Amino acid sequence: MTFTEMSWPIFEQAIADYHKTDNVNTPIQNPYELRSIAYYLYLKCWIDTVQWHYEDLIRDPDIQPEEAVALKRRIDKSNQDRTDLVELIDSYFLDQYKDVVPEADASINTETPAWAVDRLSILALKIYHMREQAERSDASAEHRETCWRKLDVLLEQQKDLSTALDTLLEDIRCGRKYMKLYKQMKMYNDPSTNPVLYGKA
Repeated sequence: MTFTEMSWPIFEQAIADYHKTDNVNTPIQNPYELRSIAYYLYLKCWIDTVQWHYEDLIRDPDIQPEEAVALKRRIDKSNQDRTDLVELIDSYFLDQYKDVVPEADASINTETPAWAVDRLSILALKIYHMREQAERSDASAEHRETCWRKLDVLLEQQKDLSTALDTLLEDIRCGRKYMKLYKQMKMYNDPSTNPVLYGKA
């Protein structure tokens, strides 16, 4: 079983579990062993799923300003949690391949494996919600047909991204590629680098 074959059902499970209540305040109940890769993958997709629905809520044209500000704070925290978790998953990959000696002509990829995992998790959400739209009984036939066509594209993306990620991991395992972990260093979250924040000190 490839890494993405293992990951995809975990993403689908997290999305399905969230939609049992479809409420952004629902506490997570991660069914996997703490600090296992399956635990991190479930947590990753849960964070993405909650944030997906934050993004829906904040676009309500009737949202009150104070609600919007509070929701923006939650989105900011969710983004930071997502970034931290991507780095944690990359640390897992670094540990997995720590004994691999790269070939002399080994190259580095444009993104780390965990950022591809991030894209795959979000793609699982797109597929879930596009299928939901394609099957909407209260929508027009034209709307459903458009969504079915978009769903076909998303499913093709899933296949291509899964193949690319599995190939990247195999290349790292065999020494044809190597990876580095660069921390994101989001300056606007740091009170010492965001002038709006340190200016108030």
